[in-house]
Amino acid sequence: MTDQIRFRSDVTVELIKHSASDADVVWAARVSTKGEQSHDDLTEDASKSSGLINYLMRDRHGSPFEHSNMTFFVQAPIFMWREHFRHRIASYNEESGRYKVLEPEFYVPGPERKLIQVGKAGAYDFVDGTPEQFDLVNEQTKHACAVAYASYETMLAAGVAREVARIVLPVTIYSSAYVTMNARALMNFLSLRRKAEGSHFPSFPQREIEMVAEKYEAIFEELMPLTHAAFIANGRVAP
Repeated sequence: MTDQIRFRSDVTVELIKHSASDADVVWAARVSTKGEQSHDDLTEDASKSSGLINYLMRDRHGSPFEHSNMTFFVQAPIFMWREHFRHRIASYNEESGRYKVLEPEFYVPGPERKLIQVGKAGAYDFVDGTPEQFDLVNEQTKHACAVAYASYETMLAAGVAREVARIVLPVTIYSSAYVTMNARALMNFLSLRRKAEGSHFPSFPQREIEMVAEKYEAIFEELMPLTHAAFIANGRVAP
């Protein structure tokens, strides 16, 4: 199968299902004053809902944002997942290398990926590499992946268990998972995993997890435009 190895420089994020709208925030917040009637009071104009949502965001009344859920299918290299799983305010189910043969699909940085770190920890940035450096990364990554996957196949063919054979595979191999988060958890993720203008607290995410965050945010903005606008207006601070 080594001749079928696939290399790509993107990530996949698909919305599988959701129960997420700005109305979820409104009725959840209004229960404190209207009780069980709060879910019936959703016909007011958008400007009033926008004002309430902005107030909740500004003063960090976070619980009303927890009554919406989004489930994504995400496909990305394993080294991205190591960072993603640090966000424990989400539910995960990932494919298992113990129970299935992992596909020969590997991440290799695209030409737009910045390669050189400048500065020290806590005060650094990344800048473009040279064409020669990009060619080196591309060549060496593809070579290492091809050798590793050939070893994986050899062990599988010899009857070695999948959970043992996989130990030779690099962290640039793709893995897929379902990820479920509510809006509050998603905003926490976005506040930490996107470098964006207007953020009250600067973030310095690795580019590959930021690629996932960008796709999450586009979906979030479409599903909950008032909530997303309030998130931006208040410095991208999760409530």
